[in-house]
Amino acid sequence: MKTHTTNYTNTFIEVADDSPASFGETPPTKGDARSVANIQFDMIKKHPYQYTSDDVVFQCYATKKDLASSELEAERERFFSKGQPCLRTSPLTKRYGWGVHNNAEGKVAVYAVDSDEYKSLSLDKNLDRVKAMRSKRA
Repeated sequence: MKTHTTNYTNTFIEVADDSPASFGETPPTKGDARSVANIQFDMIKKHPYQYTSDDVVFQCYATKKDLASSELEAERERFFSKGQPCLRTSPLTKRYGWGVHNNAEGKVAVYAVDSDEYKSLSLDKNLDRVKAMRSKRA
């Protein structure tokens, strides 16, 4: 079975051109249910360069589907047997003002659009730079 990936290496995903955020916002919670943005933010912000994009994307899916730990390995293989949206489609990069840096190992960290680190990464000639997907058509 062919496996697809959402991982990038040595890449910086910049905030979408039409993002309303001028600074990195913590995604708000609504009641007890955690949103995709909450799950992604908690994983990446609290554990920089610990997870790959695939880890984050799959964990969101597993959390939302309330999968048992015994199901995870087989379900992950099935999940990545077809293409999945990468972090360029994340609410963190589209709505909440966070850029995502993917290091040489494909591990990710987030940086607020108003931070010095964001500015430095967005100018780094050694990184591939891509924009997050726009929310609306141009």
